[in-house]
Amino acid sequence: MADVTLSATPKGNGFQATVTYSSGVSISSAEAFPTKAEAISAAAMKVLELPDRLEEIDASTAEG
Repeated sequence: MADVTLSATPKGNGFQATVTYSSGVSISSAEAFPTKAEAISAAAMKVLELPDRLEEIDASTAEG
């Protein structure tokens, strides 16, 4: 099963957004966001900006 995890971790005065794919690849924001909710929203937007990553997940699960 393929998973995409959105998370927020403390960074400076705010939170850093991170997208982690089940393949182990993770993408973190360079900037900090004031709240966890904003960081999670930014992570979700990053997923939508990188549809090729989701297509790779679809391709890998179709093969298996």
